[in-house]
Amino acid sequence: MALEGYLKAAVGEGDLVVTLPGGKRLTLGDGTGPSVAVRITSPLWALRIATFPETALGDAYMDGGVILEAGDVYDLLEIAGRNFRRRPGVHRAGWLARWRQDFVLSRNAKRQARDNVHRHYDLSSAFYRRFLDADLQYSCAYFEQLDDSLEEAQLAKERRLAAKLLLRPGHRVLDIGCGWGGLALRIAGETGAQVDGVTLSTEQLALARERADAQGLAGRVRFSLADYRDVSGPYDRIVSVGMFEHVGRPNYDAYFGQVRRLLADDGVAVIHSIGRADGPGVTQPWIARHIFPGGYIPALSETLAAVEHAGLFVADIEVLRLHYAMTLQAWRRRFAAQRTEVAKIRGERFCRMWEFYLAASEVGFRYAGHMVFQLQLARRIDAVPITRNYIERAERALSQRARSAA
Repeated sequence: MALEGYLKAAVGEGDLVVTLPGGKRLTLGDGTGPSVAVRITSPLWALRIATFPETALGDAYMDGGVILEAGDVYDLLEIAGRNFRRRPGVHRAGWLARWRQDFVLSRNAKRQARDNVHRHYDLSSAFYRRFLDADLQYSCAYFEQLDDSLEEAQLAKERRLAAKLLLRPGHRVLDIGCGWGGLALRIAGETGAQVDGVTLSTEQLALARERADAQGLAGRVRFSLADYRDVSGPYDRIVSVGMFEHVGRPNYDAYFGQVRRLLADDGVAVIHSIGRADGPGVTQPWIARHIFPGGYIPALSETLAAVEHAGLFVADIEVLRLHYAMTLQAWRRRFAAQRTEVAKIRGERFCRMWEFYLAASEVGFRYAGHMVFQLQLARRIDAVPITRNYIERAERALSQRARSAA
């Protein structure tokens, strides 16, 4: 059977038992780590997994083609992650795959961008409340200590971004891809800046406006349903968190060109994005089909090339390596705690899809070279201090100001 040969070549580490259709049992790996046992339910699923493992394993888990008999889906995918470099056929994406990525999957014209956002972010705010922190931060947190709670780490992320923006009262700030408004409201409430947040999600927009009204910040924060390409400036500061992954490689020059046009002469921008450490590639096909249509995780090399083309200075780069793995672990555990309630509303298949997505994403950050980068950009070389110690000073000041106001 083709699957037997594939698995024997692909699994050198871990403790995995696979029961094939017909009852044959394969014992794979070196016996380390959690014990995982799976059963393949049909010869067709076995053939699909052997032929198209990057899409078929997730589909099989969703549709009952793979049954877990010991361990959970994270344990299974961690074995895949530990053996990532052993997998047959793992190599850099060729020119044809990258052409398809750019001109078929992630061109992201305005209509397509709206449709892509709707598919993922308009599931309902109530759904996201079940596993995100109370501020609804759906991006990588910043763990100052390993034992920080998710709430503490997300607050630390917001304040680190605010510190890098060098905010002052009266600054006009643009938040590109503002989500449910948490960062924009934090910036306005703690720094006195005026913030415009733009999103393509109707669900996010409605809740962001509701939160601004409830916090008495509607006069200082304005949320709009708008594409970043249609925004007019200038702005003293621009921030974008977890949105650049949806821009698409063909639009990088246009994106950073727009950031430069919107930024005041002495302005500062901070772009927070997932990145890939091993150079340009293509989007994982199961994720592209089921979770993030049109999405593409950029390499720093291709991102910085577009920054250079736009004529922006790179004032600072910070790489967060395992912070997103820890964030996803927290989300995955919270989702598991709410799984029964989610299944009542959205069904078993939906729950399996999200379990697979959260687990696969965490494995990607632990084993497959994914990370998060924060780029601080400016039009002028002297727009920010020449050393980085101002970041920690600003974080401490923001924390003290919040404690005093409490």
